[in-house]
Amino acid sequence: MEPVTLTTERLLLRAVGPDDAEAVFAAARDPAMQRWISRFPSPYPREHAEGFTGRTVPDGWAGDSMFTFGAFLPGGTLVGMLAVTMRAPGVGEVGFWAVREHRGRGYVTEATLAAARWAFTALAVDRLEWRAEVGNLPSRAVAERAGFTVEGTLRSGVANKGVRRDCWVGSLLPSDLGLPSTAPYLPARA
Repeated sequence: MEPVTLTTERLLLRAVGPDDAEAVFAAARDPAMQRWISRFPSPYPREHAEGFTGRTVPDGWAGDSMFTFGAFLPGGTLVGMLAVTMRAPGVGEVGFWAVREHRGRGYVTEATLAAARWAFTALAVDRLEWRAEVGNLPSRAVAERAGFTVEGTLRSGVANKGVRRDCWVGSLLPSDLGLPSTAPYLPARA
């Protein structure tokens, strides 16, 4: 798929490219992000940002496997990053982070909701999952503000820097946003 651009009230969501490597590098050097995001090496080298913006992001779009958006203010400032990774037919997983200087302003929640609506309508996703290592309260707060239902804790659910750790898991369904599903949903009955 060719990358798409989404807009919200305050943000422009678009695929990042090589021109964004410096902004990604600067943001990803934040120790808090390196602590919680398992894919971030610590220390975070410039080459990682260049590979991410120059290869990983375009390859994900081209392969219909990972749809990564940079969240930008109208003036072009990067405030966060979000990706929807396809896990199975009809199931995606959202991951996100916010630039330290722009945390606490609702940008990532706004971006997550826009990407979720897009995934439900353009990708035929019927279940969008969120996972975060237990203790990552900022990530959980974003997920809950975006309407995710936290479903529980997965023991040894993530690997972070070579260590298995427990993680929270939550889901967002199209119906949570007033959208139709592509397949009927029959919830469990007690």
